[in-house]
Amino acid sequence: MVPEAVLLQTMAEPRVRVETPLPPMLGKETSCLRRISPPGMPFFPCHIGNRFRGMERLTDKFGRPITDLRIAITDRCNYKCVYCRTGNDGAQYADLPIADYLRIARVFAGLGIEKVRITGGEPLLRKGVVGFVEELAALRTLDGRPLDLAITTNGHLLAELAQPLKDAGLRRVTVSMDAVEPERFARITRVSDGFEAVLTGIRYARKIGLDPVKVNCVLLRGFNDDQIIEFGKFARDEDVVVRFIEFMPLEEDRVWSPEIVVTLAEVVERMRAFRPLVEIPHTHSETARRYTFDDGVGEIGIIAPVSQPFCGHCSRVRVTSDGKIRTCLFSLFDHDLHAVMRRGGSDEDMADYIHSVVEQKEARHHIGEAGFEKPSRSMVHIGG
Repeated sequence: MVPEAVLLQTMAEPRVRVETPLPPMLGKETSCLRRISPPGMPFFPCHIGNRFRGMERLTDKFGRPITDLRIAITDRCNYKCVYCRTGNDGAQYADLPIADYLRIARVFAGLGIEKVRITGGEPLLRKGVVGFVEELAALRTLDGRPLDLAITTNGHLLAELAQPLKDAGLRRVTVSMDAVEPERFARITRVSDGFEAVLTGIRYARKIGLDPVKVNCVLLRGFNDDQIIEFGKFARDEDVVVRFIEFMPLEEDRVWSPEIVVTLAEVVERMRAFRPLVEIPHTHSETARRYTFDDGVGEIGIIAPVSQPFCGHCSRVRVTSDGKIRTCLFSLFDHDLHAVMRRGGSDEDMADYIHSVVEQKEARHHIGEAGFEKPSRSMVHIGG
């Protein structure tokens, strides 16, 4: 059991910040004006989807193709979920100009990225997020297809932004929501009026066709694991995909222990008291094991990085709000891509640097093993 008071305590640890050495700058960037650029500032064409000359698609040294990019566009968040933020710390890392995130995404697309998920902090707080999505929608994969664009949000501002985001080219939305009871939701988020705003946003996103709407719930034993069945009912009643996530050692408070984790097997067993779950097929690189209920109504996903790791199929790389590449959620190292940009590096320089970083991608995480070191950033400062 994890008393709420424990989750609210701050147990600070030093943050390790080690960066990959920068490559030499090889050339100048060709620029053109884009309407998203600040007045008088050069920017770069978004429609290019061709491969960089002489470079292969991103593949790490273990042969895993890297096709998914998670890019955080702000470190700020309007919620202070007790398992995520301490309540004393807010944003700790800088936000870049939207134009810089767009250039980063364009370079990654030229290296074989096919999916881009916009994260934070809370990405809907970021001014210009709709325009950012519109510009991303103009990008093409190496095969000439539009990028698969998604966003992860706490949902508080979703009702007012869902339609503009969809019109701009957003395809899917995932909402983080750790309780389906208003009072419990307020205790977790420390936002008194949040539940109705989030529920309205979820319903509106589904209404306008941002399908499938996914609702992510991080389970903590003794804290919100009594919500499992209620979330099962929610998935059926609201026609959304509810995904339970095993609690990982990524919280700002550093209170993780194996005893807090509610495993995939336990979720399946406990849901049986409501209705049995039946597993359904999922794609090779999906993080979630997928289930429906025995009557075929509703979908539940379970993301089990602790009890059933899926590192062998990982296709992801992340960029933080301050322009650092992270090759794994549990990386001990940041790799400063934005430093290449600040030094005047060309797109080719950025691509060279990205390749050198992806070569260092970890084989797997080591949660629960002797000598496990927690990552240098907590989840809220990485981007989900």
